[in-house]
Amino acid sequence: MPEFKAIVFYATAAVLIYASLRVITARNPVVAVLHLVLAFFNAAGLWMLLRAEFLAITLVLVYVGAVMVLFLFVVMMLDINIDRLREGFWGHLPVALFVGGLMVAEMALVLGGRWFGLDAMPEPGPNLAPGYSNTKELGRLIYTEYVYPFEIAAVILLVAIVAAIALTLRKRKDTKYVDPAVAAKVKRADRVRMVRMPSEPRDTDGQGAAK
Repeated sequence: MPEFKAIVFYATAAVLIYASLRVITARNPVVAVLHLVLAFFNAAGLWMLLRAEFLAITLVLVYVGAVMVLFLFVVMMLDINIDRLREGFWGHLPVALFVGGLMVAEMALVLGGRWFGLDAMPEPGPNLAPGYSNTKELGRLIYTEYVYPFEIAAVILLVAIVAAIALTLRKRKDTKYVDPAVAAKVKRADRVRMVRMPSEPRDTDGQGAAK
């Protein structure tokens, strides 16, 4: 009888593959985003099996809790024409198959390195030292051995944020643009004009309004 971990792994991997396929095959964008959330949850489950609790919790909190909510909000707010998006599907299919084949080959080399004569990383033993923390070990590796790649990734993300803000604040001819400096200098006399109108004399018999 297979172990419980093996059963959980195969069940989680099967759901992850199904959700990933539905992300690229679903016609409704909302359904695709929801399947992507399901794929992230199952990926977090696989990381839990690999004893990467910090990465699993980060995946759920950051991607499922923030990024996917933003994606779902954008998809539901925009009026996306599905038929127009699928016009160039067959034209991009060869490039997609080539990229997918490269990814499959890379995963095969990583997972089956021992059969290809490549040095595989040693698997962690089942018994760990008391007080061992993989989060602490991950932080030590990031800020010591991999500090330069970490800083480069941070700079790339900063450039992406600045570029997104610059694209958002660019001037467009088909939209109204208000200069904040000019709006802050506006005074009350520029926006409100007081008009004095003489009042009509009131009739004693109450018929003035009718006249």
